Amino acid sequence: MKANPNRFWIVVILLGWGFDFLFWQKPLGINFAIFVLLCLLTGSLLLQADGLRLARRSGLLLIPIAFLAGMTFLRLEPMTVFLSVAMVLFLMGVFALTYLSGEWLRYSLLDYVINYFRLFGNAIALPLGFAAESRAQPSGGETRGSRFWPVVRGIVIALPVVAIFAALLSSADPIFASRFEDFVDVFRIDNLPEYIFRLVLILVAAYALAGTFLHAAQKSGENVEEKSRVAAFLGFTESTIVLGSVVALFVAFVVVQFQYFFGGQANISIEGYTYSEYARKGFGELVTVAFFSLLLLLGLGAITRRATENQRRTFSTLGIALVGLVIVMLIAAFQRLVLYEMAYGFSRLRTYTHVFMIWLGLLLVAVVVLEVLHRERAAGLGMVLAALGFVISLSVLNVDAFIVRQNVQRELRGSGEESAGQRGVDLDAGYFLDLSEDAIPPLVEAFQSKSLPVPVKEKVGAALVCMQYEDEQDGRDYPWQSFHFSRLNAETALEQVNKPLDAYKIVTDERSTRVETPGGEEFPCYQSYYD
Repeated sequence: MKANPNRFWIVVILLGWGFDFLFWQKPLGINFAIFVLLCLLTGSLLLQADGLRLARRSGLLLIPIAFLAGMTFLRLEPMTVFLSVAMVLFLMGVFALTYLSGEWLRYSLLDYVINYFRLFGNAIALPLGFAAESRAQPSGGETRGSRFWPVVRGIVIALPVVAIFAALLSSADPIFASRFEDFVDVFRIDNLPEYIFRLVLILVAAYALAGTFLHAAQKSGENVEEKSRVAAFLGFTESTIVLGSVVALFVAFVVVQFQYFFGGQANISIEGYTYSEYARKGFGELVTVAFFSLLLLLGLGAITRRATENQRRTFSTLGIALVGLVIVMLIAAFQRLVLYEMAYGFSRLRTYTHVFMIWLGLLLVAVVVLEVLHRERAAGLGMVLAALGFVISLSVLNVDAFIVRQNVQRELRGSGEESAGQRGVDLDAGYFLDLSEDAIPPLVEAFQSKSLPVPVKEKVGAALVCMQYEDEQDGRDYPWQSFHFSRLNAETALEQVNKPLDAYKIVTDERSTRVETPGGEEFPCYQSYYD
């Protein structure tokens, strides 16, 4: 980069322009994956041109980055997309932090926090220093680049300044405003403020990328200090009292609840709970307790002085007891959630919680194992891997498709119970209307199933007609940058059932939009929200 700074600035400005070209007023689709690929490829080539080699361990980060970037144009479920984008940006930051050293596997949780602050600071400071160094380099005379870049910088600085003063003067004098508009029309610039804003956005993106590339080139080779950055200041006695008190509280809670924790529906009446009350009561609080127990254990482990092996062993024993009790409570919470899902079906929130509880339990086990092995620093890596596992699990699961399949199967089981004289269940097809296009292929699959009872089939068909109608009313044309496989798969699936769906009629009036099924039933085209 130092050998050819002009090339470096041209490349990052082109990337900034690519950001504007791919994302300005364009929904998320394949554009995010393309931009991630461009940044990684361009940054790596710039660094390799300076003889800076990628550390093999940092290269491992490219696998989850590529997978999750791909998920942004394979899934449309909002939480999956949001977490995939957030995790890709986080991992790209870690990639820049450890490009040369590959030390991310040895980072503690505090290392991640501190080094990210350094990355943000260097992304602001390093481009300024690099530009100053480049101008200070001796040259054999005035080059084309030395004449060109001052002109570019002057134009870039002048444009927003002139635009602001022109707006003020136009507001002060209508004749000047008319003449200025005529001047702008000569150049056919219909929306000058927008173009100026986009130019600023391009430069900000280019500057941020320049700072990130420079940090990877100059700062990513630093080794991690094995010594803890926070000196242990809390005494062993104080910590054991805190940890022991929490363990005692958890023991009391588990003992009191044990008689109906694992008894399911049969023992719910012990404390007078109805089935629905037992199913939904408490699992959110229990998950919260588990999460804060993890933070408590990690926090005390970082700040507690353990001078002797006996103290270390005692602290580890209390940690094991705490994690064991929390896992018991997580199992109980998981059971309550399963009962809730059996009674009321799956929703997005229940599915997120379902998957999150599994990864939280695995992380708790990992933390206590690391404590016993005296590898507490690796807890940060464990948290990153658990978060990555959670995000990948949601992507692989395909949340909206999973909800459709589970709720349709629940309806089929309920229909079987009803025919056997037991209480059945009722499919809330209205909730499907709140789902993304990911839900359409499994809905079509259910609609085409010959085993589906006619009343259930009509509910599914009504949901498909409503979703098709809403899409037609939206009428948006997506540019190629927003291409998404989920939309393509949804359109392909709907084409398979266009003929049978013609038997359903859309009824609209001032109050609502409804679907009339072939059997004469009416279903409203509005979402049913529940958690």
